[in-house]
Amino acid sequence: MSLALPVPRLRTLSPVLPVVAVVALLALPVSPGGEGGAGPADALSALVVLFCAVRLLRQRRRPLSRTAAVVLGLPVAGLALAAMGASSPGAGIGGLGRYLQVFVLVPAAVLLLIRDRSDFRLLAWSFVGLAGWQGAVGVHQYVTGTGASYQGEEIRAVGTFGAQDVMGMATVVSFGLVCAAGLALGRSSVRQRAIATACALGLLLPLALSFSRGAWIATAVTCSAQLVLAGLRRAVRAGAVVLAAGVVLVGGFGVGTAMLQERIGSITQVADAPDQSVTDRYTMWAAAAGMWREQPLTGVGLKGFPEHRDAHASLALSAGSDTEGAGAGYRKQPLLSPHNMYLLVLGEQGLIGLLALAGSWLALLVCALRGLLRAHRAPGLDCALVACGLLVWQLTDFLYADIGGPSTVLTAVVLGLAAWWALVGAEEAPGGEEPAKPAGRARALGSGGREEALGR
Repeated sequence: MSLALPVPRLRTLSPVLPVVAVVALLALPVSPGGEGGAGPADALSALVVLFCAVRLLRQRRRPLSRTAAVVLGLPVAGLALAAMGASSPGAGIGGLGRYLQVFVLVPAAVLLLIRDRSDFRLLAWSFVGLAGWQGAVGVHQYVTGTGASYQGEEIRAVGTFGAQDVMGMATVVSFGLVCAAGLALGRSSVRQRAIATACALGLLLPLALSFSRGAWIATAVTCSAQLVLAGLRRAVRAGAVVLAAGVVLVGGFGVGTAMLQERIGSITQVADAPDQSVTDRYTMWAAAAGMWREQPLTGVGLKGFPEHRDAHASLALSAGSDTEGAGAGYRKQPLLSPHNMYLLVLGEQGLIGLLALAGSWLALLVCALRGLLRAHRAPGLDCALVACGLLVWQLTDFLYADIGGPSTVLTAVVLGLAAWWALVGAEEAPGGEEPAKPAGRARALGSGGREEALGR
């Protein structure tokens, strides 16, 4: 008897399948020694945007509601201004394209391609599936000593992303764990909740073996928020299960190695005795703040951080981080970003850019939480918890990381999922799926109809 994932059966091919393919492409290995930039998933995401545009033209649909257009389009003004202030036209155009891809175009395409909550759940399960694959590869790397180098041993779980992107697997596994937790805490079938719970517990091990402090903190904050938002009784039951799983992992399987315990303990020592990676991060944060003080409104321009870093950084900054293992040789990886998305935007785009981007994210979070409150009285609680959880995780992780690397395209998909729930999904019919209506009826509703209001 096979145990299949409870993916909804679709009568017709879902338009969200190209987005699922983007997620699936991240299961492919990254070439050792690669630069960690745009990859096949990024190229496919561009085709997804094109596919969405063609689909809208053929169906003669209005792309977005006014609210969605304002929320998703808010970053454009700040990005355009920062692109004009870049050091070169190439840097401005390249930076503008990357930011538009991650924060505007792909999220809008995902929002428009999701038809209903069944499509949303299909995409959420694809995150869980990718996390399971990357997590399995990561655990194998730890057990066999074929992972990235960590304290002289090649044991760090990095999945197929390699040593040049040590945060890639941690990000993917965290997204999958958050999706599984949201699906498990919803009011769906017992079978779906049981499988989702098993997946969430299973993903704890590869997340621990990633040795990523930022991912640990963001996941702990997010799962705690999901438990609280799901209700007190669910929170107590789920907390007991997680505690039991932790006892089994640490006591039964010996996961609590000395290195892991030391890594956990270092979270509370960032002020007293920080290691070099923390020192570098603090130094780069100070450099980004210095750039902002130099150009408070518009920043130093897109992709300007590497050029202005040395002029604002202290001598405590090292030459780069050492990477090795997982099929790649030793390499000194340059520090080209502050590893804090908010400070990166503040330094390169100034206060205008930060208010535009952060304002868009805050609007999505407020709308998503408002929809979650309604979901407690109607179906769709699992979708609400997934969307809110992913958004909380991303906004928390931005305190310790920024965009870059093959896994960045997942950030765009996450924002699209959250945008669909915040701006469309929470308004669906009580039955959970959008009711089919005759075309004539949709036209008769005029500007007050839901189809036109939502751009459907």
